[in-house]
Amino acid sequence: MSDITLPGGRIRSFVERIEHLDAELQELNEQKKEVFSEAKAEGFDVKILKEIIKLRKQDQEERDERETLLDLYMRAMETSEPEPTAKAA
Repeated sequence: MSDITLPGGRIRSFVERIEHLDAELQELNEQKKEVFSEAKAEGFDVKILKEIIKLRKQDQEERDERETLLDLYMRAMETSEPEPTAKAA
């Protein structure tokens, strides 16, 4: 074997800190699910709430660009002629 000494206490410290953070994340995710369940029970659409949260994470310029492109694409689709579809043999 090699003569390399590993700092076991330091490794344990990192592992325990990460395990603690994982436990906190799990608890936070459970709390988040409870809030969504509460909102759903009050008649709110959870998908829309998630979309709002996603949009609020973006800056205004990014949101404006996305909305502009979405509107442009939708109008292009609505004004175009349907593509002919190939028929199966």
